[in-house]
Amino acid sequence: MDAALLAERVGPVLAFLVAVTIVAEISDEAGVFDVAAHWAARAGRHRRWRLWALVVALACVSTMVLSLDTTAVLLTPVVITLARQVGMSAAPFVMATVWLANTASLLLPVSNLTNLLALHQFHALGVDFAAYVSLMWRPALAAIAATVVVLATLHRSHLRGQYAVEPPAEPHDRVLLLGAAAVCLALGPVFATGIVPAVPAGAAAVLLLLLATWRDRTLLRRISVPWATVVGVCVLFVVIDVAGRHGLTDLLRDWAGTGAGGADLLRVAGVGAGSANLVNNLPAYLALEPVADTDPNRLAALLVGVNCGPLITVWASLATLLWRDRCHRAGVRVSLRRMGIEGAVCAVAAVSAATLALALG
Repeated sequence: MDAALLAERVGPVLAFLVAVTIVAEISDEAGVFDVAAHWAARAGRHRRWRLWALVVALACVSTMVLSLDTTAVLLTPVVITLARQVGMSAAPFVMATVWLANTASLLLPVSNLTNLLALHQFHALGVDFAAYVSLMWRPALAAIAATVVVLATLHRSHLRGQYAVEPPAEPHDRVLLLGAAAVCLALGPVFATGIVPAVPAGAAAVLLLLLATWRDRTLLRRISVPWATVVGVCVLFVVIDVAGRHGLTDLLRDWAGTGAGGADLLRVAGVGAGSANLVNNLPAYLALEPVADTDPNRLAALLVGVNCGPLITVWASLATLLWRDRCHRAGVRVSLRRMGIEGAVCAVAAVSAATLALALG
């Protein structure tokens, strides 16, 4: 792949990441997350398990319609604030957010940046939008179900009992709050239309920057864009592209095989999951695409691996990196060792369930 083609495919993906981060930062400062957390706490009706189930549903819908990176950036502050408001441990909420941001990202092309990268190849194989959804809905539901079972088992002790609802922490600028909330709500339906996500995300970022400039210029100094992450991913893309032209593709073809049977699909998904945890799911997808682009089921199995598998290392997906940054900024510490061990269990369960559903579909 030449440099121009690589930039053409990757540029919109990274532009989307920057734009949606700006949207999240301004929305956070505007108080959208405080208010959303309070509403969620009221909807849970004082039952911890019901509140957690609501967070699971929100994470799934947000990931499917808004993308996994949006879920990591937008929903993580909500659930942390929510846990603090009701006096619960943040662990079952933040882990549900990050795991489902990855494993619930198979259903729509916009759900994951890897899906967007794969879309042109699906089109080359004769798979349009409707056919893509028809191919992926079973694996998507299977991955979500497996993730929820693992989460509920690991955090069952935190989900018993009741909680008391507390009011939002502080009042907010009503105009800025309503404007930011309206932008966040509008993004979902727009993304679902199939338009290149970087376009509406960029428009939303510009709109909120103008609104913030009008209402509170000091807010702009508090916006933090993950430029280091963007640069790091760009470097990885280039490294993987160069390595692919110097023997990596042939090596991966030996590992991933060439068939499209059940065992072959599991092999492709496993290699995809392992590669994502080693380098990051975006360059892992690009490296493996040439060994999986001959059959829609093989390409779908690759997406299962690079979407549902990167739960073990913190750098395995951009969503996980963004999630960790949000947790860190909110003062929530997550043990990387525990995350790796439990993530491995969930990754095996989700990838296996989704691949089996793909093979049987």
